[in-house]
Amino acid sequence: MTISRRKLVASGLVLATPALIGVGRARAADVRRLSLGYDQPHTTGYGIAGDIFSARLEQLSKGAFQVDQVPAGQLGQEPQMLQKIRTGDIDLIFSSTANAATVSPQSGVFSIHYIFGSDAHLTKTVADPAVVSMVREMFASTVDGAHVLTLFTLGFRNLYGKKEVHNVADIKGLKIRVQATATEDTLFPAYGAQTVHMPFGSVYTSLQTGVIDMAENGIAIYQLNKHYEVAPVMSLTQHEANNSLMWISGKLWSSLSEEQRGWMQEAANEVAQKEPTRAIAQEAEALTKLQKLGVKFVTDVDKSGFIKIAEPIQDKLVAELGPYATKILGQCRAIQA
Repeated sequence: MTISRRKLVASGLVLATPALIGVGRARAADVRRLSLGYDQPHTTGYGIAGDIFSARLEQLSKGAFQVDQVPAGQLGQEPQMLQKIRTGDIDLIFSSTANAATVSPQSGVFSIHYIFGSDAHLTKTVADPAVVSMVREMFASTVDGAHVLTLFTLGFRNLYGKKEVHNVADIKGLKIRVQATATEDTLFPAYGAQTVHMPFGSVYTSLQTGVIDMAENGIAIYQLNKHYEVAPVMSLTQHEANNSLMWISGKLWSSLSEEQRGWMQEAANEVAQKEPTRAIAQEAEALTKLQKLGVKFVTDVDKSGFIKIAEPIQDKLVAELGPYATKILGQCRAIQA
């Protein structure tokens, strides 16, 4: 049976003609696909950031750039990806600011404890243009082969294990897995704890077997990696922000036109503006879900003892880290929430 084109148009079923396909969009042959690696599940704040960046970049480039997200450590843990981004084997990655301290020690400024007073202060600070500019300048001056596009956050880090923490005395002598930064190795021993370094992927088994007594991370990451199965108590110490960076390889960056670099930066700026609020909301949702599973949250942690020890160490740490760290800490303190 022959159906007239007029009837097809009227029914809304008419197909686009070849001349109309791809108008205002890049042709399939012209699309450039980019890899974006990160070591957490897509359902964490990293996935939120990846989705925001991917959608905005595709929109700005009219489909000329499309991003293939590769989550859950499929391209390696962060230390490995920080190497691969500098050799150009990966186009884009997310890394924590703490792991970035392995390639630029001054990044350890973001691991200093109790420099962010609240969720509002944290979200405002990581999106602050002056802070982001300082961060990008710091990495541009200290790292070859890759560029930082922006800063964002997954919320606060908290201690978890089998023991409740109500004050600083409760962690004395405990073996705590921390991120491998000079900042952590100074502050946790000052509280009386022992620091242990290991890849994130080894934390579950180490908690299970007693190699470590505690670990520390954000609530959603704790949930999605099922660490609550072997460490059913999380104490809301909120000692440190779980801040992260978006990197682009120098190889990719050098291949882009000025217009294309502008698209990349604008898409990254949108991550800084939108991701923090959504990630912190995700933390609250994760807490509620875990409580229903029977996880114990210690909400009345007396932070005053931690803060009393940490505050005198803050300026000493940034002075040792370097001038960029000192400037960044000063700007973080200057921001009012």
